[in-house]
Parts: sequence; structure tokens; C-alpha cells
Amino acid sequence: MTDQRTQKERMLAGELYVAEGPELAADNRRISAWMARYNASLAATPEERRAMLAEALGAVGEGVTIRPPFFCDYGYNISIGAGAFMNFNCVVLDVVKVTIGRGTQIGPAVQILAADHPRDPALRARLLEFGRPVTIGSNVWIGGGAIILPGVTIGDDAVIGAGSVVTRDVPAGATAFGNPARVKPRA
Repeated sequence: MTDQRTQKERMLAGELYVAEGPELAADNRRISAWMARYNASLAATPEERRAMLAEALGAVGEGVTIRPPFFCDYGYNISIGAGAFMNFNCVVLDVVKVTIGRGTQIGPAVQILAADHPRDPALRARLLEFGRPVTIGSNVWIGGGAIILPGVTIGDDAVIGAGSVVTRDVPAGATAFGNPARVKPRA
């Protein structure tokens, strides 16, 4: 028996998929047009931009601010809690769920990467990829230029230093920094 699921269904399940096919191509065209419009909205009011965010993202809490330019893979897998803030030039590769908690502050040029690739070169040669969800808790502060890798969970009230590469989970209330990011011992 062969798997009859679409590439999009496989992607959303976090399984190996090829980023093509009619559904994903249509989704890509839709989000590309939306990003062009959103990223030209610097002069728009915060309310106008929030309405635009609600058009493309999976869930947008009250008072969310994302300063353009902003880039994402699909948008519909992103959930952002009330009062969260993302500064200029952030990237969210949302092939699976990316959750950002309420009141979280994200600095400029932060990359949140839920997209991943097989370690086996034969699978990569077949253009297969997969996703692992990223969860960022509430009241987290992520410094500019940080990179959050696939499958990472950052607990509530954590701090991620600017330029850090977060490769593993960060507990609630912890401060982590560096490449790879390490949790700073509490005093």
C-alpha cells in the first residue's frame, strides 16, 4: 500500500516531504504576495499591521507587533501570544508549529527555524526535508541576531543573549548565550 497523503499533509505531520506540489506551491505564492504587501507597510498604523497579521498567521493575540520586514515559510503554522513583539528583519521558517508566548520580546534579525533536513545525504539529495516544532514561552527576551534551531523549547521568562545559536531546550527563567547557547549558572 502506498502513502496517498499530499506533501503538505506530510509536512504538517513533521514527516519527510518534498517542498513542492500544488498545495504547497499555492501556499507559497499566497504568503509571498502577503509578505510583499506586509513588508511595504512601514507607514501603516499598528492596527492596520495587526489586521494584516491576522490574515496570514495561524493565531495573533491582542497587541502583537511585528515590525517589517518579516519573512516566513507559510504563516499558518505561527501562533503569537498577546503583547508579543518582534523587531525588524525576523525570519520564521514555519513548516510545522511555531508558538511564541504572550509578552515575548524578540530582537532584530532573529531566526526561528522549524525546518530541518535529514542527516543522511542520500535523503537530502532527494530534496526531502521535515520540521520539528519550536515553542517559545511567555515573557521571553531573545536578543538580536539569535538563531533558534528546530525542535527547541524555550521556557517562560528565559533570556537568550544576542547572537546566540540555541540548539537545545532552555528552562524557564534561565539565561542562555553563546554558540552553541549554554545556560548561565544562577548565582
